[in-house]
Amino acid sequence: MISESSRPLYRGVQFVWYGLYLVETLLAVRFVLKLLGANPGAAFSDLVYSISYVFTWPFATVFRHDYVQGSIFEWSTLLAMLVYWFLATAVIKLFVMSKSVSTTEADAKLSEV
Repeated sequence: MISESSRPLYRGVQFVWYGLYLVETLLAVRFVLKLLGANPGAAFSDLVYSISYVFTWPFATVFRHDYVQGSIFEWSTLLAMLVYWFLATAVIKLFVMSKSVSTTEADAKLSEV
């Protein structure tokens, strides 16, 4: 059971993981659509490309794209997925580090190590 003092921390961590899940899923769908050569004029492809562009534009020029018979291998999308995962992990670590710990809790944890 979650204590009342840990509830905001728990909710914050849940929020970060959920946001990461949404962004990673969107970027994965973008990557697969580009890789399979989906028609960019189709409504679904256009929607995915439009929404995911916000998350990929900072990485768009880091790597060149590999084109093979209508398919595009977007290294920049994979880089974006990796960077967002690292950012989410770092934010969660900051949340956990900011949690107040009693002296007895700290002594117990240190004695375990």
